[in-house]
Amino acid sequence: MILRIRSRDGTDRITVPDPDTATVGDLQRLIAARVIVPVPLQLLSLDPALLLPAAAVSPPPLLSDPAVLLTSLRLANGSFVYLSYPPDARSSKPPPPKALSPAGSFGKKMTMDDLIARQIRVTRQEAPLCAAASFDRDSANAFQLYVAESLAFASKRAGFLYGRVNAETKEVFIDFIYEPPQVGTEDVIQLMRDTDEEARVDAIAKGLGMRRVGLVFTQAVGRKTSETGEYTMSNQEVLQAAELQAEGGIPEWVTIIVKLEVGDDGSGDVHFEAFQMSEICVKLFKDGVIETEVGDKDDPRLSKMRKEVVAGGKDTMEVDNDFFLVPVKISDHQGPLSTGFPIENRGNPIAMSALRSHLDRAKHLPFVKRISDFHLLLQVAVYLDIRADVPALTACIKNQSVVPEGYQLLIESLAGQP
Repeated sequence: MILRIRSRDGTDRITVPDPDTATVGDLQRLIAARVIVPVPLQLLSLDPALLLPAAAVSPPPLLSDPAVLLTSLRLANGSFVYLSYPPDARSSKPPPPKALSPAGSFGKKMTMDDLIARQIRVTRQEAPLCAAASFDRDSANAFQLYVAESLAFASKRAGFLYGRVNAETKEVFIDFIYEPPQVGTEDVIQLMRDTDEEARVDAIAKGLGMRRVGLVFTQAVGRKTSETGEYTMSNQEVLQAAELQAEGGIPEWVTIIVKLEVGDDGSGDVHFEAFQMSEICVKLFKDGVIETEVGDKDDPRLSKMRKEVVAGGKDTMEVDNDFFLVPVKISDHQGPLSTGFPIENRGNPIAMSALRSHLDRAKHLPFVKRISDFHLLLQVAVYLDIRADVPALTACIKNQSVVPEGYQLLIESLAGQP
């Protein structure tokens, strides 16, 4: 089982050899060996709030008993565990090198073909695997409007894209955005992912005949610049996009950048651009070739490698990020869902009074139309069984059929709560 250990310094992957018998203590020792943080200085939790500044005063529940079995924590392959430690606790000392094997290092003949085969060649990918990306215009507008009016493009914001893939044309249709808990600065967006909430999102999407198809993020107007000029994506953005595309599991996965371009007259225009990370980029990330530790003084235009690669016809340890970007045609469409309900994880909890207001505004419409909003469904899904109720309710929305009376009464009763 592979667990993702998220800290303020990034994400590390830990392989747990025997997950059925492994304990929290075993995980702590694996972290000490891989992340180089001593066990006594580790604070572990399944709650992403551990990484927020407020955790210093009021920490969330911790994994403090080393004898607890990991299986009892409902951890699965790919689950996140959150790790906090004092600022100077993480050692920069690398793990000891493996002993050289004479049979593998000396006395073995290598041909020129062998040497060429061992080279990692980074070339531009000419064509995307996604033919085009079409964005539901209301969802796109709701996302950029919040960034423009509430954040003033001063910090980054991100969301997961959900929609449909046309198997024949390889076109992606994005119908809604889910915005996970997150903390954004000018240069970095840290996703504080909630596995339970994501399970509800995925259940809703599946019931609607959709799935996760990509990532959208904004670029702040004051982001770090390169001495050599402008660039499309920073090294940190390349890392995050490659990781999520690798996790996405579909060849058509798309990454969309939203940015504000200011003209000479001071006016600003919001632009949407779509890309895929190249297949070689994703492979380099999976193989651990791309350096995941990004320093403050590193050129954001370049991605560092952990071993030498061939790019642009020369051996190098740094690759221009443009080598990894494959542009995708972008357009818009009117999707099947509305976007009138308040959007999740934007700072303030959503009260049930918002559900009442939403239903009242649309009372002239059939009930199925009134609830055909992803963000409303996500709010209601907390009170539903995601294995039985969510599929039944979303099937009504997908087919625009009559909602059973029981679900109508439940939603109306929730709307009546203070």
